[in-house]
Parts: sequence; structure tokens; C-alpha cells
Amino acid sequence: MITFQEVTKQFGNTKALDQATMVFPLGKITGFLGPNGAGKSTSLKMIAGLNRPDTGTVRIDGKHPSVETKKNVAYLPEIDHLYPWMTIGEAADFMRSFYGDWDHSKYEELVSFLQLEPSMSIRKISKGMRAKAKLLLTFSRNAKIVLLDEPLSGIDILTRDQIIQTIIRDYRAGEQSIIISTHEIQEIEGLIDEVIFMDRGKAVLQGDAEDLRSERNMSLVELMKEVYRHGNF
Repeated sequence: MITFQEVTKQFGNTKALDQATMVFPLGKITGFLGPNGAGKSTSLKMIAGLNRPDTGTVRIDGKHPSVETKKNVAYLPEIDHLYPWMTIGEAADFMRSFYGDWDHSKYEELVSFLQLEPSMSIRKISKGMRAKAKLLLTFSRNAKIVLLDEPLSGIDILTRDQIIQTIIRDYRAGEQSIIISTHEIQEIEGLIDEVIFMDRGKAVLQGDAEDLRSERNMSLVELMKEVYRHGNF
């Protein structure tokens, strides 16, 4: 499992995480939910080994995030990290040179499924196509842990649907862990097994998604509104 124990991270005067304690179970899809600025992106970067806590501990299967754990983590950041001078095929070759778990047969299947072409210039494709290209490069690896930071943000409904289908299509239940950070819950509610609600740098509610729905007699969308409107954790 992935654990955060009283993790604090500050950037200048901004406290991104404030003694956050939470558990991401392995082998499940976790919805990492909350408004912008709640600490979600900072947490994912820590799992990916890109940020370190100021205080507290982060563990992946009992180990600190490191070069050893990074090889098992595929990270899709919210920002557009693709090099615009590359084609999609060149970006894939670049990724393949870094990661031993690259699966070229999966890449070829996903290129077709997402209706992309390796010859497409990243500079010239639409925002929706770029979102699909980022997903293609992430899911062409056989990574044990997949981190998706706002994968549906700012794209059209048809592209969102294709991204969700890709997540479902690729997911290896029980073997792979997917953490989806988002403030747009409605589209992913049916996907997720576990849920963690973040607010102001803390995990304010976490648990099995179906248990929370049953206990509160609410959808996760309704529950999120309740949590953030009333602070009813």
C-alpha cells in the first residue's frame, strides 16, 4: 500500500499539505477528490518521487519513493509535458528508452483505440488529442502504479468518454493501482473502488466508495457537496 503519515509540504507561504495522513490501497482504483488547491497534485508528485515531504513520511510498499519505486510508477501530470517538436511516435520512442516496462504491442493497440497516428505532430494536434496522447504514453507501460492528475480537465465530453474507456480497458484489477486526482467526480464515480477527499492539505474523509455511498445514502457527487459545504466529515 501507499501511506502518508502526517505529511507536511510548504511552498513559500503556501502550505500544500498539512499533516496529511492517508492510505492508498494497492490493486484498486482510488478517486483522489477535492477542489483545486487541496493538495492532490503535491501528493501525487510525492508518490512519483518528484517532491519530498518537509515533515512526515511517504511509503510505497514500506519504502521511501526512490529510483527503485519510480520504475513501477507511471505518472500523468496535469500540465502538458509533451515536447511540441516531436511526433507521437517520437514521443513513444523517447518514453520507451527510459522505461523497461514499455509494452509496444499495448502501445499499438492504444494508438488504434484512441484514433491517433504515430506521425501526428504534437504541436499541431488539438487539446483533446494531446490529452489522449498523454494517456497513450502513460498506459503503454505495464506500471504497477498509475497516477492520473486531472486527466479529464478542460476537454470535450467525447474525449472524456474515450479516456474513461481507456482506463477501464487497461486496468488490471488486483494487480495494478490507479489513483485518479480530480475535482470532477461525476464521470469517474462508477470507476472507483476507494475514495479520499482532500481539503486544505488534509485527507478529511476516506474509505471504500460503496460503503460510503451506503452509509450516507448519497452518491459521491452528493457526498462531496455535503463535505465541502458543511465540513461534515
